[in-house]
Amino acid sequence: MNSDTRTTLDFALRIALDYLSSLDERPVNAIASVDELRQRLHKPLQDRGLAAEEVVQQLVADVAGGLNGSAGGRFYAWVIGGAVPAALAADWLTAAWDQNAGMYAVSPGSAIVEEAAGAWIKELLGLPATASFALVTGGQMANTTGLAAARYRVLKNQGWNVERQGLFRGPSIRVVTGEHRHATIARSVRLLGMGTDCVVDLPLDAEGRLPAPTLEAELAKNAGAPTIVLVQAGEINTGVYDDFTTLIPLAKKYGAWVHVDGAFGLWAAASPKLRRFLRGVEQADSWATDGHKWLNVPYDCGYAIIADAEAHRAAMSQSAAYLTPSAVARDQVDWNPEFSRRARGFATYAAIRQLGREGIAALVERCCDYAHAIATGIGRLPGTQLLWEPTINQGLVRFLDPRVGATDADHDRHTEKVIDAIVASGEAFFGPTTWRGKRCMRISVCSWQTSSDDVRRAIEATRAATEASRRTID
Repeated sequence: MNSDTRTTLDFALRIALDYLSSLDERPVNAIASVDELRQRLHKPLQDRGLAAEEVVQQLVADVAGGLNGSAGGRFYAWVIGGAVPAALAADWLTAAWDQNAGMYAVSPGSAIVEEAAGAWIKELLGLPATASFALVTGGQMANTTGLAAARYRVLKNQGWNVERQGLFRGPSIRVVTGEHRHATIARSVRLLGMGTDCVVDLPLDAEGRLPAPTLEAELAKNAGAPTIVLVQAGEINTGVYDDFTTLIPLAKKYGAWVHVDGAFGLWAAASPKLRRFLRGVEQADSWATDGHKWLNVPYDCGYAIIADAEAHRAAMSQSAAYLTPSAVARDQVDWNPEFSRRARGFATYAAIRQLGREGIAALVERCCDYAHAIATGIGRLPGTQLLWEPTINQGLVRFLDPRVGATDADHDRHTEKVIDAIVASGEAFFGPTTWRGKRCMRISVCSWQTSSDDVRRAIEATRAATEASRRTID
């Protein structure tokens, strides 16, 4: 190693440790404006390069104030976890080792680590040990991978090989799901060439679940059509779970493939206290979840798990004369939508080793407890309405405009105003969403770093924001 490399990495280590150790004191929101960031970062392209340490020094200075504190415990806007120490260290080493985790021959250690991590994930989530799996970039590609396998199988059952014949002139696929599906589903069906017109959004019940009679009525309309049924393990706003024990056997009665979108909610299966929400989920055909959410590994990391390994491999595998397939180990390229890829298995492996079965259960349960404490604590504040009391780690609150005769539109604007004030305080970071036609504040707790003191700070920041907002109106 030359001295420039050592000096640069030593500098980066100091900066990283300083950043992580100061997260509790830093504003959780980015404070630099878009104009400031552009002015600093949009530099003329130079002819001559700079010393490595100088580049890193300038980068650190130029992005100052432009980073959200999502690595800490006070970020509740989206389902974003932190990174437990072993996973963060393994991710640093992943970059240093610079392995292409595409095939066993390219990086044997990466391949075997991924084999082990995949086996552990299936065991933790209570899914079939015989299922195949893929470590992908996140929930988007996990859903896409699962739906690609589903596309292959439902068309193959109709005598059509989509991997060879394509979709043109083939049977039309129907994707049946609830109306509150995640946004990644639409992009997945577009990427897979099926188009969003294939998606049938069904109305949900009062609890936000897909009713069995509604699903059956849709499936019965064209019982012979190739069909994929999408169910949810943790709806994005409320964390609600579909009734897997009823819906999955019903869908299979009509010959449908069942895919479970469980980006964060599938991890409740790791908790003896919470796994009741997932009763029957193991009967599905494919599952999608994230590592960079509740497992708290660094971005980017998601998991696709497929019960039908033949369909999975048929949808993903590709060979070439210059590649060297393994006869003794799993080649990742046969199961993933990527050839060259980051060895994200190292961070997953390290996180599971650090936490263990009990640690993962405790992490999930602790986040749920803190989400409940934040939501109910804020819900008790004057002028605040608790719209959804968390059953897992997701809650919803709304801030009511105190003016006499205020309309729903006024409450929507007031809610946005209060959220902006909380974020501007730097004490906590929440985001808005629309639920049942109302703007509200979404509370999502997913980080191993969140503490009871963070809960207190979130409630107090909200109290200050609502009081200041009322004074402005008065």
